[in-house]
Amino acid sequence: MPRVKRMYINEMGKPIKEGVVEVLSAADNFNWYAEEAKRVYGETIPSTFANKRLHVGKAPVGVTAAITPWNFPISMVARKLAPALAAGCTVILKPSELSPLTAIRIFELIEEAGFPRGVANVVLGEPTEVGKEFMENKMVKKITFTGSTRVGKLLYQQAANEVKRVSLELGGHAPFIVFEDANIDLAVKGLVESKFLNAGQTCISTNRLYVHESIADEFTKKLVTRMERIVVGDGRNAETEIGPLVNEAGLNKVLNQIEDAKQKGASIIMGGHRLTGEDYDEGYFCAPTVLADVSPNMKIFTEETFGPVVPIVTFTDDEEVINMANNSDYGLAAYIFSQNVKRCLTFPEKLEYGIIGVNDSVPPQTQAPFGGIKNSGLGREGGKWGIEGFLETKLVSYGV
Repeated sequence: MPRVKRMYINEMGKPIKEGVVEVLSAADNFNWYAEEAKRVYGETIPSTFANKRLHVGKAPVGVTAAITPWNFPISMVARKLAPALAAGCTVILKPSELSPLTAIRIFELIEEAGFPRGVANVVLGEPTEVGKEFMENKMVKKITFTGSTRVGKLLYQQAANEVKRVSLELGGHAPFIVFEDANIDLAVKGLVESKFLNAGQTCISTNRLYVHESIADEFTKKLVTRMERIVVGDGRNAETEIGPLVNEAGLNKVLNQIEDAKQKGASIIMGGHRLTGEDYDEGYFCAPTVLADVSPNMKIFTEETFGPVVPIVTFTDDEEVINMANNSDYGLAAYIFSQNVKRCLTFPEKLEYGIIGVNDSVPPQTQAPFGGIKNSGLGREGGKWGIEGFLETKLVSYGV
C-alpha cells in the first residue's frame, strides 16, 4: 500500500521507517482477524435437568461506531475495523480531524476489495457533533474509542444513557524501571525505542524513567551519547528517526512541561527547547530532551507528555520503585529491565498495568491483548480478546 505510506508521512510527519512498520502492522491485523472469524466458537453445557439442553452462542453486537486518534492513522483504524468486521458488525469510523486522509484511503481500498456497500463506512466532521450522533442514535450499539482519558470519560458517561457497549483505550504514563543488575546497553536501546517512537507521541511511550542510583551516572552518560546521534528532521528522509510533533499545541504542551520542571528544580542534561532554522521552521520540532532531578510536584511526573522528553528519577530499592511506579492514575504500559530471574518473574505481578515489558521495550503484537487498567481504559484490543468486544453471548435452553 505505497500510497497509504506516503500519505500519512505527509499528513503527520511520521518517519518513513516507522511508517513502513505501521502499514505492515495494519495488514497483519486484517489477516489475523480474517482467520479469527473462523474461531468464534459456541459451547454446549451439561444441564442440571435431564429434560434440558443448554447451548451458548455468539452474535455480532451490531452497528459499531469507532473513533480513532491521529498518532497511528492506519494501524488504529485496522485494529478497530478488522475485529468488528470479523465479528459480523457493520462499522462507522470517525478518524481524527488531524489525520483523516489515511483513513479515507483505507476505505477506498475496502471499496476496491468489493465489500458490500454500507458494511464499512467513514464519516468526517466536527468531533462533538459526530460523537453526539453516535451516542444518541439507537442504531449504534457499540462505541470503540482510542484517545485521551478526558474524552474517554465523557464518552463513557454519555454511553450510559443508552447502555451502549463501550471499549476505551485511553492515556498512559508508563514507568521504565532499570535495576542495578540490568544490561545497561540493552536498557538504553530499549528506552530509546520506547520513548522516541513517533516522537514520543504514543500512549505506551515511557513517561517516567526510574534508574537505580548505583548505575544512574553510567546509564545517563550512555543514554545521552545515544541520543546525540538521533536524527531529527523531515519524516520523508530515510535517515530521520524523530519527526515533528503533530501541531503547535502539542509542541507547546511539551515545552510547558519542560519549563515547569525547570522552574521546580529539574536540571536539563540535554535539549529542552524547540528546534529552529533551516527545515525545522517548516514544522513543530522539539529537541530530544533529558531531565534530571525530577520530583513528584512537576507536571511531567503525572501528566502524559506526548513528546521526546526523558525525565530521570533515581531509586534505591524495589519497594520504593514499585510504590513510585504504581502511584499514577494511569495503568496502561510499564517496562522493567533486570537480569535477576526472580525479579523478572515476580515484579510484573506487583505492577498495576495492563501491558508489561520485561527486557522488552515493544511488547504489543497483533495476537496479544492490548489495553490498560485504572484511567487507561476498558476492554482489550488484539488477539482473541479483540474480537470478544464486538460479540454478544447468547444462551439458548432447549426443553426436550
